[in-house]
Amino acid sequence: MIKINKRHLWFGCVLASLLFTACKQDKMKKETTSNEDKNYPFFVGTYTNLESKGIYSYTLEQDGTFVSNGLAANSDNPSFLAQSKGGEFLLAVNEVDENGAGFVESFLIENDSLQLLSRSSSGGAHPCHVTINETGDVLIANYTGGNLGLLKLGPNGKLSELLAVEQHEGSGGTERQEGPHAHFASFLPNKPGIVSVDLGTNELWFSKIDADSSRFLPSNPAKLKMPQGIGPRHLVFHPTKPWLYVINELRSSVSLIHYNEEGYEIIDTVTTLPEDHTEASFCADIHISPDGSFVYASNRGHNSIAIFKVDTQTGKLTTVGYESTRGEVPRNFALSPDGEFVVAANQHTNTLVSYRRNKEDGLLKFVAEIAAPNPVCILFR
Repeated sequence: MIKINKRHLWFGCVLASLLFTACKQDKMKKETTSNEDKNYPFFVGTYTNLESKGIYSYTLEQDGTFVSNGLAANSDNPSFLAQSKGGEFLLAVNEVDENGAGFVESFLIENDSLQLLSRSSSGGAHPCHVTINETGDVLIANYTGGNLGLLKLGPNGKLSELLAVEQHEGSGGTERQEGPHAHFASFLPNKPGIVSVDLGTNELWFSKIDADSSRFLPSNPAKLKMPQGIGPRHLVFHPTKPWLYVINELRSSVSLIHYNEEGYEIIDTVTTLPEDHTEASFCADIHISPDGSFVYASNRGHNSIAIFKVDTQTGKLTTVGYESTRGEVPRNFALSPDGEFVVAANQHTNTLVSYRRNKEDGLLKFVAEIAAPNPVCILFR
């Protein structure tokens, strides 16, 4: 029979209790630290014809409120921003027209500040969109130029000179579609190729980059005609399905397109406005939730974000509701990287507005707003 020493038993119980308490406190400390560190830094691109001086830095706190970190860099009309895949460098277009050309700048990201590294021609006037892929290829959509510019970002963060231009041609035949107006460009997910959106020609353009010559080559098909006068502006890809959603500026709508190796097909188009809205309104931006369940689209005029539920079998959209942006002309908005929040930029009322996003029904709940000079682009880091 084993004899148990009561003193030893008491000491063991006390030690176990102390160890349990210490582990619990350490876990709580880690969880608290993790929660406190959960914030969302982002940069804001602006138009500098009024109060703004360039690119600004903000932080969205874990509760959805804002902190302003001030001016990150002086820049001329940095109306659209992109970040290198490693997160070290930032790209900004200069939406200007200097002798028929605009510019694109590269910056080193240093916490809340930006250090200018280089500046190159965008290949056309009034560049309004920029994107970069994993290998450093940089695409710029030039609105007035009606074309795409191709550059390369080096490992040191400096841009090459302009390498190639893809010039669009044609007309959509309606007001604001008198000629090409390239508004967006993106690398295709999971396969080589490029798609660009031209509001002026009323088409999606497809091409690829020749690796040997760094030139644009047309794909097959080379173009997809959109419905008459619809005015495509931006698009977004579904994260797991072969679907893309095009936001149409001139007809306030979103078009669903299915794609495969054989081509692209327009499946459906839905309005972004409620039936009783009769005043002028023009779409601007579109995003999809990280899980692919909801699509969001901004309305300038109705001044709202339209919320759509995605059918998991067909990709078709069903309207869930509309959330006011509490300001005028929401040119751009963005989802936080984890999809918890949405931040909208009201260009004409100089505000940023945050919403908490319900991941179950897609609806948005207002949290906070903060002043921002002429905001037109939001880039979460």
